[in-house]
Amino acid sequence: MRLTLIQSDITWEDKVRNLERMGEMISSIPGETDLLILPEMFNTGFSMNPSELAEPPESVTFDWLQDISARYNSGICGSYIVSENSKFYNRWIFVSADGEVSIYDKRHLFSMSGEEALFTRGEKRIVFNFRGIRICPNVCYDLRFPVWSRNRNNYDLLINSANWPESRRDVWITLLKARALENQCFVAGVNRIGTDGAGISYCGDSMMLGPKGEIIAEGRQNEECIISGEISIGELSDFRRKFPVWKDGDDFTII
Repeated sequence: MRLTLIQSDITWEDKVRNLERMGEMISSIPGETDLLILPEMFNTGFSMNPSELAEPPESVTFDWLQDISARYNSGICGSYIVSENSKFYNRWIFVSADGEVSIYDKRHLFSMSGEEALFTRGEKRIVFNFRGIRICPNVCYDLRFPVWSRNRNNYDLLINSANWPESRRDVWITLLKARALENQCFVAGVNRIGTDGAGISYCGDSMMLGPKGEIIAEGRQNEECIISGEISIGELSDFRRKFPVWKDGDDFTII
C-alpha cells in the first residue's frame, strides 16, 4: 500500500482557504496513492471555537473528502470539528472511493488547552480494513497513551493526525517510534507547520515508520511537503511471525 502524508500550513479558522490548499497539494502528488492522510483539524487549525466552526456529520468538509477520494481513487482521512446531538467532537473521518466511511472521535482531549471543556471525548477505539490493511486511527494527544494504542495483533497501521507543537518536537518523534516498536506495526504520523491563531508554532516532522522503528519516509522541518512511501503487509507478517512479541503482552480491559 502506498501512503501519502500531507504536511501543510493551516490558515486559522479559514475552511475555504484550507480545503483549497489541501486540494492543491493533493493534485501535485506524482503518480497514484492508496491513502491520503491529513493533520488534525485540517480545515481550521486546532481551534477552541467549535460553536462557530462545527459542521453537521455530513456537510461541506465531508463532501470535500468524498470528492477528493472519488477523484483520485484513494482513501482520505483527517480530523475536523463536528457537531452531533448538541455535542462537539474532534472527529477523525476516513472515506474511500467505494463509499466506505469510518469514524473515530478523539479519546484523549487536551485539557491544557481547554479542549475537554468544549468537546465530548470518544468512547470507542476502532480498527477498520482498507485494501487489505487493518488500520487503527488516533488523534494527536492520544499518542501519549500507549494503552489506547495497544496492538493485540489486530491492526497493521497506526495513524496519528496531529497539531503537535514545535516546543514538544522531540516528544512527537520519540512517541511515534515507541508506538511502532511496542506494537510491531507501521505508524504514520502527520503534523502541520506554521503558527496558529493562539500563537503556537508547529514544525511538521511528519513521518512513516516501520515495525522496527525505522523511518520509511519523513517530511522536511518547517516546510509544506508531501511524504509518500510504501508499506508491505507481507513483510510485516513475516516479522511478526519470526518475532511474535505480541503473544507475551499483558491482558487488560479498557473501560
